[in-house]
Amino acid sequence: MSDDLDRREFIRLASLGTASVALGEASKKLAGVAKSENMAAEPSTGSWPPAAIDYRFHMVAYAHIDAVWLWPWHEAMAVVLSTFRSMLDRMQQDPHFAFSETSAQFYKWVAENDPDMLREIRQRVEEGRWNLIGGWWIEPDVNMPNGESLARQGLYGQHVFRELFGRQAKVAANPDSFGHTGTLPQILKLQEMEDYIFMRPMEHAKHLPSDLFWWEGPDGTRTLTYRIPFSYTDSHPVGNRLLEVMSLDQPVKDLMIFYGAGDHGGGATSANIASIDKIMATPGAPKLIYSTPAGYFADIRSLNGAQIPVVEGDLQHHAVGCYTAVAQVKKDNRTTEQALATAEKIAAVGSVSWGAAYPREEFHAAWEKVLFQQFHDSLAGSANPEHYVTSRHAYGYAQDVANQAIFLSLQRLAWQVPTEDPKSEYLVVFNPHAWPAQLNVEYDLDWDPLIPSQLTDERNTKIAHQWVQASEIIGDRHKLVFQAPMPAFGYRQFRLRRSGSAPLESSVPGAVEASPQSLENNRLRVTFSPEGAIGIFDKDSGQEVFEGPISGARGVVLKDTTDTWSHRVYSYTDEIGTFGNAEFRVLERGPLRGRVRMRTHYGNSTLETDWILYSGGRLLEARCRLDWHEHLKMLRLSFPVQVERPRSTYEIAFGHIERPIDGMENPGQRWIDLTGKRAGQDYGVAVINDAKYGYSVLHNEMRVSIARGSVYAHDLGTPLKPNGVYIWQDQGIQTFRLWLLPHAGTWQAAGIVRAAEEHVAPVPVQYQGIHRGSKPQSGSFISVDAPNVVVTALKKSENGDNDLILRCYETQGRQASATLELGFLNRRWSGNFRPFEIKTLRIPLTGGAIREVNLLER
Repeated sequence: MSDDLDRREFIRLASLGTASVALGEASKKLAGVAKSENMAAEPSTGSWPPAAIDYRFHMVAYAHIDAVWLWPWHEAMAVVLSTFRSMLDRMQQDPHFAFSETSAQFYKWVAENDPDMLREIRQRVEEGRWNLIGGWWIEPDVNMPNGESLARQGLYGQHVFRELFGRQAKVAANPDSFGHTGTLPQILKLQEMEDYIFMRPMEHAKHLPSDLFWWEGPDGTRTLTYRIPFSYTDSHPVGNRLLEVMSLDQPVKDLMIFYGAGDHGGGATSANIASIDKIMATPGAPKLIYSTPAGYFADIRSLNGAQIPVVEGDLQHHAVGCYTAVAQVKKDNRTTEQALATAEKIAAVGSVSWGAAYPREEFHAAWEKVLFQQFHDSLAGSANPEHYVTSRHAYGYAQDVANQAIFLSLQRLAWQVPTEDPKSEYLVVFNPHAWPAQLNVEYDLDWDPLIPSQLTDERNTKIAHQWVQASEIIGDRHKLVFQAPMPAFGYRQFRLRRSGSAPLESSVPGAVEASPQSLENNRLRVTFSPEGAIGIFDKDSGQEVFEGPISGARGVVLKDTTDTWSHRVYSYTDEIGTFGNAEFRVLERGPLRGRVRMRTHYGNSTLETDWILYSGGRLLEARCRLDWHEHLKMLRLSFPVQVERPRSTYEIAFGHIERPIDGMENPGQRWIDLTGKRAGQDYGVAVINDAKYGYSVLHNEMRVSIARGSVYAHDLGTPLKPNGVYIWQDQGIQTFRLWLLPHAGTWQAAGIVRAAEEHVAPVPVQYQGIHRGSKPQSGSFISVDAPNVVVTALKKSENGDNDLILRCYETQGRQASATLELGFLNRRWSGNFRPFEIKTLRIPLTGGAIREVNLLER
């Protein structure tokens, strides 16, 4: 996406003195220079300021190419080929010219379309004049992909670089992404990249002590990082850009300038080259060298005594509307990530333990689809509407690969687990988590619920269950609902048969009662108001969770007249209404679970929420169906938690982060938590979801952003016409789920990360016919004993051998000692984790020690 808007806004704010951060004298100088850009020629001989000779500029030719944005991916492919051809021609014309480019996908396109060009690029790479940077599949959004996706960006990206060029990228570069998660330094180092380049957020959105700094992640890893000043594109003579940069206060005088036409490709222009050559020959001018990011960072590291500041935390905020725009791509991304991870785990264990196939090539192709859709303008919702048709197909392909792998593997397992009684129904449930869990199971069967039924496990233990309406309305189809007690990373068979006695209802502990006004078990009482708000009374603590029954959790509508990105916006505060006029209907009355449907309205839109509470549980589920028909408005769900001194925590890739409770719109992953004090003790509420990424907290009010009503690919530099005909985002029906978990104590003690894993990941259920078998009715394959260590991946290695790769990380920001029991291999691994540490283990199947490797599996 072009940076013209940000650049204009920076100059405007600097010139008016109204920037959101203190811009200082440097910005005033910038404003003067910037306003004269189009009026004055390049600095002439003798016109450079005296201090210019102290500067040394590494001039980096780069062509930003949006893999999708205002054009389809196949147009970008053509642009890559023409741009690369142009840069190779420039190298033939000028022996000093150097060029740098990101994105393994681009080089793969070259290999597939023009092998001769690839050989030319390989030669220039060998000469050091073509610098492979980035190391990732494309330039992704790095706020919304989960940790495993960011790991795969580097795993597959660096693999392509090694395969095509015999070397890897050493510098990570992601100039146009709209923000950068704070855990990136560790991820980059584990992908064998020591340095990072970005441009957004710019100075008006994120003040930094310097454009060159050490970026420190929460685990302590540091990455030498450079923010490109002003723009990653410049097709004009470079002199005025140099003056702009010299007007800034920087700790070093060795700096990097990106130049070249971009967004739709192009690269270095004749005007660029001519002006650089002229300045090189001008006395009193700064020293310029044709260079690369690798050359620049090597130069900086060679400087002794350079005072480079350290920056901690994430790098936000730019384009905060992109955390919510195009709800479908957000949901597709999260559900596909979860499905692929689950499929790989089951297929990897199955390939060893019960003879299942491991579809390595299919998994690789599916991940490539997902990684491409995580391109920043795609996942951000800022591409044209036609792209999102392509995106749905791509995610659908990846989800089908995952589903095929899951159920082909489980069927092979289930076929080996015996079933004996032709009058019974049998289900095999699989737990993809490395700890014992009670998983919610739903499965449609032919069964008359008036006939007493009995559900048991392999020990003949009776399992409480409930019959509810099936997804299909035909014959005696009904949905079986139960909570399956599952072994760690393993399976269990459940048998359903007729019972000679009444169903197991009276003995269900904490049975649920449901009415149009409330849901209640022995731990929570949930109430519904006609205004459309919900209240939760926590029986364990004896207090209301939210502030008041009417001002409790509710759907809030806000004015949102910005563009697709929400340029110039950092929070949404203009509340103009709420979803109200509630209608209620009881759908399920227990004893295992109750379900009340609440239907609320605003304008032309309807929000239908099924509130579900299980017996004995503290977790309240919301299954939401939004029919949205609003323009230039935003829907957020509000949760005003009744605590003092609140603090907010957001899940991010391979970790979490605490952020100020200032109302800023922030990116997060599957959960957000607000914990404060009640009577001097910690108390809080976590909200988990399967589809959303935008959140905010103002004081003690936590909000989840659900939908916007923007025009596709609309930049506020182009005003909308009052009677214009436009394609509006997110119109119509979308579905998503949330889980509310009130908790005494900290979120760590409440096990929020494990709760998110258990509820957002799929719960595979395989139906069984009647057959013989030799395997037991339950089994566990992997377990971890540390509550703050989660296994995120188990897969076969990428180098074609049979080694397994297991990835895990520390989730609570605390040191941990963990033991992994690999029961399916009769092996064990123990190790220590520093806070937030990611560990990847290579597990040979042919013997040999289990060893730690990096994210490239090396």
